[in-house]
Amino acid sequence: MQSPVPYLLLAFFLGSLPFGHWLALFFNVDLRKQGSGNTGATNVSRVLGKKWGYLVFALDFAKGWLPVFFSGHLGNLSDPWVVASGGCAVLGHVFTPWLGFRGGKGVATSAGILVGLSPWVALGVGILWWIIFQLSRTVSVASLGAATAFPILVAWLSPQRAALQWASLGLAGLVWLRHRDNIQRIFQGKEKRF
Repeated sequence: MQSPVPYLLLAFFLGSLPFGHWLALFFNVDLRKQGSGNTGATNVSRVLGKKWGYLVFALDFAKGWLPVFFSGHLGNLSDPWVVASGGCAVLGHVFTPWLGFRGGKGVATSAGILVGLSPWVALGVGILWWIIFQLSRTVSVASLGAATAFPILVAWLSPQRAALQWASLGLAGLVWLRHRDNIQRIFQGKEKRF
């Protein structure tokens, strides 16, 4: 097995690339001062339009999937290190040095990691996200519901992967932490719907 350090550093670097922020700057828009103030795909959709939101989602998704692929298939790292590389990608996204260590909420990047690590869990989380979104028409509500289900589905479908179980708890907690402003708006009835 190769040293995991280069793969962890690469994962953090890829995760840190703020594609939504850079895309908005191309249109002379600072996302941090528009909409929710977030640089992720949802705010890009609100401010610049859905097609740009889809693009940013795909790029942020890739930031999670690629490190898992590289560390698992090219680095041939053990499962805990592959999971750790995914975690580094999310940390890079949420605490990007490009934006003063204040980045996105990690949902799209976590989705990319999840597809790379456990496609069946990813399918379950994705279906649940879609159902909740259709009922609520609110991205944050769907994201919080899917994040809550994430560790439960991992425990059910991948009970032998301890590293993934711990990571799922950490990622779910991080998603909830990064959505604290959304949670406040939800309780105030001010959260925007699609």
